[in-house]
Amino acid sequence: MNHRPTIFFDIGGVLLTNGWDTPARKRAAEEFKLDYNEFQTRHEMLKTAFETGRLGLDAYVRKAVFHRSRLFSPDEFKQFMFAQSQVLGETLAWLRELAATGKYRLFTLNNESRELHEYRVRAFRLGEIFDAFFTSCYLGQVKPDEEIYLNALGMTGGQRASAIFIDDRALNVEPAVALGLNAILYTGLDPLRERLKEFGVES
Repeated sequence: MNHRPTIFFDIGGVLLTNGWDTPARKRAAEEFKLDYNEFQTRHEMLKTAFETGRLGLDAYVRKAVFHRSRLFSPDEFKQFMFAQSQVLGETLAWLRELAATGKYRLFTLNNESRELHEYRVRAFRLGEIFDAFFTSCYLGQVKPDEEIYLNALGMTGGQRASAIFIDDRALNVEPAVALGLNAILYTGLDPLRERLKEFGVES
């Protein structure tokens, strides 16, 4: 077994903006003149299948938006979705420094649809940082389901004592803590760095 610290990062809300959250959908409704309540209702009905990889982006867009004739194209809407992803603060730059030390095993554990996730990996060169991506669209599970934490840890061959889960949502941190795992609620880069020092993690 590898005893180097194994660190799991959420992506949206920690390294990048959330890919397709409520504010992004509200912006889409305004930009494309959609009935937001109808759009949101359809999104909620499709969300689980979308994030667990059972519904692709084209099908999601067709069911959520193009169930009726529109004055814009599916490609225009998808490009808008991709454009919502931006770097969030300095944490991603710091994480590149941490990865460059070679002292830590770095993974993601995040909820995301396949096409949006893969776009973010390419656009922000996340493959240069992480050893693997444990994403809901590949695992068929979503946080805060407790099993997703255990499965991700098991697939890395990591040790509970040296594994750390980082997420910006308390609801996603609480299951890891309940399982006896180390978890940090992300509130910013400086607090994160201070907490990681407690585990001997420094860039």
